[in-house]
Amino acid sequence: MRRNRVLLVASLTLAVAPATAQLKPASDIPTYVPPAASKAHTAGAIHISRRPDPVPIVLSVSPRGSDEGDGSAAHPFATFARAQAAVRRLNGDHDVTVRVADGVYRLSAPLRFTAADGGQGGYTVRWEAAPGAHPIVSGGTPVTGWTLADASRGIWSADIPRGIDPRQLWVGGHMAPRASVRAPRTAFRFDKTGIEITDPAWRSLAHLPDQSRIEVEATGWFTDRHAMVERIEGDRIVMQQPGWRNNLVGYDTFARSVWGDKAGLFFVNSLSFLREAGQYYADPDAGKLYYKPAAGEDMKRIEVVLPRLELLLSISGSYDETIKDLQFRGLSFRHTSWLLPSGPEGYASQQSGSFLAGEWAGYPGDPIRDCSWGCWPFEAMRNRWRQQPAAVQVAAATRIVFDHDEFTQLGQIALGIGNNPDANDSGIGLGVSAIDVRRSRFTDLAGGAIMVGGVRPDAHHPSRPEMSVRDILISNNLVRTVSQHYREQAAILVTYASGAVIWHNDVSGTPYDGIDIGWGWGVNDPGGSAAYLTANRGYYSQPGNLMYDTPTTLRDSVVVGNRVHDVKQWFPDGGAIYHLSADPGALIAENYIYDVKDGIAMYLDEGSRYVTLRNNVVSNVGVWLNLNSQLDIAPRRTAMDNTAIGNWHDSGRRTGLWTPYVNNRDIDTLAVAPGAWPDAAKDVIAHAGIEPEKP
Repeated sequence: MRRNRVLLVASLTLAVAPATAQLKPASDIPTYVPPAASKAHTAGAIHISRRPDPVPIVLSVSPRGSDEGDGSAAHPFATFARAQAAVRRLNGDHDVTVRVADGVYRLSAPLRFTAADGGQGGYTVRWEAAPGAHPIVSGGTPVTGWTLADASRGIWSADIPRGIDPRQLWVGGHMAPRASVRAPRTAFRFDKTGIEITDPAWRSLAHLPDQSRIEVEATGWFTDRHAMVERIEGDRIVMQQPGWRNNLVGYDTFARSVWGDKAGLFFVNSLSFLREAGQYYADPDAGKLYYKPAAGEDMKRIEVVLPRLELLLSISGSYDETIKDLQFRGLSFRHTSWLLPSGPEGYASQQSGSFLAGEWAGYPGDPIRDCSWGCWPFEAMRNRWRQQPAAVQVAAATRIVFDHDEFTQLGQIALGIGNNPDANDSGIGLGVSAIDVRRSRFTDLAGGAIMVGGVRPDAHHPSRPEMSVRDILISNNLVRTVSQHYREQAAILVTYASGAVIWHNDVSGTPYDGIDIGWGWGVNDPGGSAAYLTANRGYYSQPGNLMYDTPTTLRDSVVVGNRVHDVKQWFPDGGAIYHLSADPGALIAENYIYDVKDGIAMYLDEGSRYVTLRNNVVSNVGVWLNLNSQLDIAPRRTAMDNTAIGNWHDSGRRTGLWTPYVNNRDIDTLAVAPGAWPDAAKDVIAHAGIEPEKP
């Protein structure tokens, strides 16, 4: 048994020979010889000599090392790529630990790990920080040499490589947004090809240089949409396609937000917009970066990092050969910028990191009139939505661990687990199991922290069993100040997965939701959704949109012991903890949700079924529990068979249909005066959030 290895000298380290040398044969590895057995135990026995498993191997990496070294502590490698090559020669018959020294490892290209990089035959590969070290894996380059460029406006400038044009800049560890101005929606009129300027005060936009780099952003009831300008002629803003057209259809669209004139409208990315402290503008042609410091920022001292890469790490096997037994501990992943929205596609957000892209047949002739609250052509595209690629991507993988890591200063969703193939650099999606994300820190992110699962048919009804997403554990993580650029993204999102567990995390500082579970609005559940059989939606009348008789892969979701607070800072829609579609065995329990002023604490949206909400404590909210009963199609039923039991709240109201007809039950709810929690509620509050770490 492999357990024999513990009898060996634990500190023994085998140095790895340079690439040009030949590794020692297995016969040269020290062998443990057991002591002689007593006669009482050996009489008549046949003894078979067995060599124990080989000793674990430790490789060392340091920014001060050399790739000509042997990977020993005395002569460490300099790069992850060189260490990766060494691991591949050793992981077939050894556990391998890559010990990463303190420092910044600036990648010139993303790290791509395949099945060859994981443990083989039950062995494990670990990439971990050296004791006391906090190594940084960076896709950015530091910006120095700042000079005062415009004293009257307080703008500084620095040289950057020509051609680089990121969507984020990281200043002092925080995201600096691009230069932008907010405009009143009433000053414009929207149509199929662009925007008409109806208020003469805004016609000065036509005089701006570099117009094809100007972006228009709209934030609505739950979407954050981005589209690029092609040119501005007088009172006419012609938009780049197909991004503009795709932003006009669906729900909460660019031209017709659910929020009406309260919705946000911004013009972004022109030097003339650089008026607010803490914003920047990049000129890729001139190789110049401009920044307006916030109070107290010293441009001679503060760290400024310009992201160069769109992703840092791709972990992906194939459906026939998954990558296995790979762990990361104590590493910090930083400095990316996802660039697709800066081109003709823009970012036609639909919900929480999913977006509509490309040209498609059947586009409505008058999208604003006919498709601002859904339409048949839009429903035909629902199963073709794409997902935002994460900075760290995991697909076709099992037994992958992220432990005590840091995900910060990233220009999109930080960690993507089993997402669509289009969201993976490898072109392989889904297919993950036994993924463990624990005691890690997610902060200062342009997008959400963690996105689990895909949104296309293979996600909810896999065409191969290997595509399933199951047994994902997200525990004891700190998630704070995320979704700062793509504001519609939930901090933690699980779309379709079996047995996902969201356990004792602390989630705060988000424009949208804290924790979201489920996808599909009930349309893919057995028997479909009556709401999508209606004439205005006609979902099931569209080619490829099936009405399934079998359940989706969403089941047994667990959201327990989390502390969720100060979320819903931008959008009215959604909830601190939000749920969609049927989820047999789902449990939302013992969470402490607070300081979501005027917002929704727990939200069961379309098609939610079989969800138990138990012993949650809710404070300082507008709605403590909301159920989207879809009463417009009554007496047809969609959201039913849910139970809320033993919850406490000191504010807010309950909404939705909680009656025997839909078998939704609210039992033993206790409303209390602010702060007057019973002992059982105090116990939930005391134990919610990150658990103390065991020594």
